[in-house]
Amino acid sequence: MPTALEKDTDSASSCKHYDDARQVPWDIKKYYHQRYSLFSKYDDGILMTDTAWYGVTPEPVANMVAQHVSEGAPASKAVLIDCFAGVGGNTIAFALSGRWKKVYAIEKDGDALICGKNNARIYGVEHLISWCHGDCFEVIKNELAPLGQYSVVFASPPWGGPGYSTDPIFDLSTMQPYSLDAILGSFRPITQEIAIFLPRTSDLQQLANANHSLIKVKAIHYCMEGASKQAIILIYYLVIIE
Repeated sequence: MPTALEKDTDSASSCKHYDDARQVPWDIKKYYHQRYSLFSKYDDGILMTDTAWYGVTPEPVANMVAQHVSEGAPASKAVLIDCFAGVGGNTIAFALSGRWKKVYAIEKDGDALICGKNNARIYGVEHLISWCHGDCFEVIKNELAPLGQYSVVFASPPWGGPGYSTDPIFDLSTMQPYSLDAILGSFRPITQEIAIFLPRTSDLQQLANANHSLIKVKAIHYCMEGASKQAIILIYYLVIIE
């Protein structure tokens, strides 16, 4: 069994819990007002980095994603690898689903990882999660590859790149810092069960072209409180689009 490289520091300067809107930087105030949609247990001591407010998956969406990934995965798959775990939104939902014997959460930002570990404790699932500090491509290649035959890989990568917020159709070949091809090319040698969380404007033709199996790709579009969340989920054997 590979050994996850875990960071056990209990605190970090950029891990914060805001109790009052007056403490919150102006550019994340609107996200702070949605804090109970992001984490229903926010008042129990949820920690976030300021950057994480922009990218954490809202809890109701994360729970639906976890349900769809769980239902779509082959029964032989008992391990979930969350490649861009952040402060734990999706990771916690996967652990709470009860579907996986183990969840591996990989995060490059050490402070975000500390927040994620804290948040998992608040939700009572810390014993189900191994936190790995490092680049997800390197961690999977060097540490978790032996688990590939038992695993589903989930990735919610950064959505940077030209056109993300302005183009009606988002070009996944220019997504930064990792294109769709770069992500799939890194994970396919480990497992064919891959789920990817992407902008809702993602080019569906590119997703279809990337499907090398004969099984139809399924897209699920998630909405919350009547608003379309800018995300898509792709799973390789059934494909989920959000």
